[in-house]
Amino acid sequence: MPQQDEEKRLRELGYRPVLARRMGGFGNFAISFSVISILSGCMTLYGFGLNTGGPAVMLWGWAGVGLFVLCVGLALAEVTSAYPTSGALYYMADRLGGRRWGWYTGWLNLLGLLGAIAGIDYGAALFTGAFANLQWGFEPTPGRTMLIFCAILLLHAVLNLFGVRLVSVLNSVSVWWHLAGVALIVGALAVVPDHHQSASFVFTKFVNETGWHNPVYVAAIGLLLAQYTFSGYDASAHLSEETSQASVSAARGIVRSIWVSWIAGFVLLAGLTFAIQDYDATRTTGTGVPPAQILLDGLGTDGASALLLVVIIAQLFCGNAEVAAASRMVFAFSRDGALPGSHLWRKVSVRTQTPVAAVWLAVVVACVLALPSLYSATAYNAVTAINVIGITPAYAIPVLLRLRAGDRFRPGPWHLGRWSRPIGWIAVIWVSCVTVLFCLPQASPVTVDTMNYASLALAVVLVLASIWWYVARRSYGTPTTAAYGDDRDQAELAEGIV
Repeated sequence: MPQQDEEKRLRELGYRPVLARRMGGFGNFAISFSVISILSGCMTLYGFGLNTGGPAVMLWGWAGVGLFVLCVGLALAEVTSAYPTSGALYYMADRLGGRRWGWYTGWLNLLGLLGAIAGIDYGAALFTGAFANLQWGFEPTPGRTMLIFCAILLLHAVLNLFGVRLVSVLNSVSVWWHLAGVALIVGALAVVPDHHQSASFVFTKFVNETGWHNPVYVAAIGLLLAQYTFSGYDASAHLSEETSQASVSAARGIVRSIWVSWIAGFVLLAGLTFAIQDYDATRTTGTGVPPAQILLDGLGTDGASALLLVVIIAQLFCGNAEVAAASRMVFAFSRDGALPGSHLWRKVSVRTQTPVAAVWLAVVVACVLALPSLYSATAYNAVTAINVIGITPAYAIPVLLRLRAGDRFRPGPWHLGRWSRPIGWIAVIWVSCVTVLFCLPQASPVTVDTMNYASLALAVVLVLASIWWYVARRSYGTPTTAAYGDDRDQAELAEGIV
């Protein structure tokens, strides 16, 4: 579809084009691939996997979860093709189910995106601390890790202020960096160490350090590693107003990012697990980052430091892409009057055609979400759970509403044809299961430090969204005609603030 047709389609959906459409199909795929970031999710939560099911759950869980997530991605891509807007999930839900469906989907999506920034960038801070520890004996205390985290957030905010073209270039570099990084890490761990674990160890060893006694329950909880990593692919949809031929490119970007990550992530997890030299020492490593201990044992200090640097740069790419996606969600949700102070967050810079205030709001809220990590060693797992519990249900709601709509749904140029309904129902059932699963406690006994706060976070967001609904329900609403708002609104929307 030519660019002018995409702009016409956007107007038909009710929005005046104000963002720069400077991202191509590869760039759109690259942003979701960068947000999924196997070198962020797999590496950061690898220690969680060592305790919660061990190698068998990590490898087989990755394979199974990846298949179900691909179904979710396929179903979501079909709806994205029909509604290629920055609002993405909540706009789809609003159009297919009504204002309240859109409202709650938007708040869940926003919670997940902001939680993802916090989880990704705090993970990068942990790895940076481990790298500094190996190189200079730096002690990564919680306070120092938080300072590194804040510096990373600032970097990502600044990079996103330069416009979507720079974001697209960085994401394109990120794809090759991730793939080359996986090849380098797995290759080095396959060749250099003298000892490797057996295939039986890698694919069948079950480890339970959670305190729970039911192995089925432990294995189910262990799926968090894969499900957390396989999130964020809605970034392709959020950047659709800045993508050429978005009705097709955004849908393809979602699907490609999942299957490429699925394959590369399995190779990475297998490579790391084969190279474990001492399981207990890796699990309880003083670096605080088990993959760093695997690299240190197998490759020595210099080799471990070099590959940790590869991982850290990949994580920085990931966090930068997530800030871009979250800021577009903030912009779009504010454009429709859903957030407190919407008139500020929806403003777009005339110079860069970037929602500057939305970028700053995204990184500040992410910083606040990660603050409990100063006081609790388990807070980081809570942040990752918040990401999953927020964003995963938001993926399924538009799919469910599309199924309910039946023939009233008008597919876009990218669609599943006769496979639409079976794949859609698989996606909805899977999301329903994991949403319940990830509200469950992950460690026993359940204390203030070990409690899974995802369910509490979900409840708080739904309560606050319900309260705010009665305050803002008159101002919130997606446009019903191609003429969005009045002239004053349009002038304010396009107002430059830098």
